[in-house]
Amino acid sequence: MRLVAFLAILVAAMLAVSCGGNTEQEADEPQIDTSQTKTEVAMAIKVTSPAFEDSAMIPSKYTCDGENISPQIDWSGIPDTAKSIALIADDPDAPRGTWVHWVVYNIPPETAGFAENVPRADTLANGAVHGTTDFGRKGYGGPCPPGGTHRYYFKVYALDTMLEFEGDIDKAMLVQAIEGHVLAEGVLMGRYSRQK
Repeated sequence: MRLVAFLAILVAAMLAVSCGGNTEQEADEPQIDTSQTKTEVAMAIKVTSPAFEDSAMIPSKYTCDGENISPQIDWSGIPDTAKSIALIADDPDAPRGTWVHWVVYNIPPETAGFAENVPRADTLANGAVHGTTDFGRKGYGGPCPPGGTHRYYFKVYALDTMLEFEGDIDKAMLVQAIEGHVLAEGVLMGRYSRQK
């Protein structure tokens, strides 16, 4: 009788461990979020530059060691329904956190890019508007890393709206404003390291 009771307890324990193991394994598996709709998934914009390939070094001409002018940036794949385009260029490798080098919004949707050396005016000839960078001014500010090789991301967003702001804006304000309005996006990344 004792042997039967012992075997029953042993079998019950083995079943509990087996079931517990399965539950633990399921908990460790990644949870896939299926709540996104197709409209929430942005399409891809192709962003390129004749000045540098994706992930390649940015020529010093476009940095604080050279002329410090903006490189030519081209893009394609803007949806027909876009009402405007926004551009943000930043450096996530800066010692004090991401450093913002360029903020532009309300770029006309038919625009296919910017030629080299975009003026640092508040408003450009095509109606696009410059935001304030972390240099404390409007317009492009080139790479100027204090040390090491940094990455510089040129991000382009196609939006379903024109943006209206009162006064100057910065990257944080732009990012907040475009939330829920991005139809497509793309990025070009370049690198730069200062020669000593």
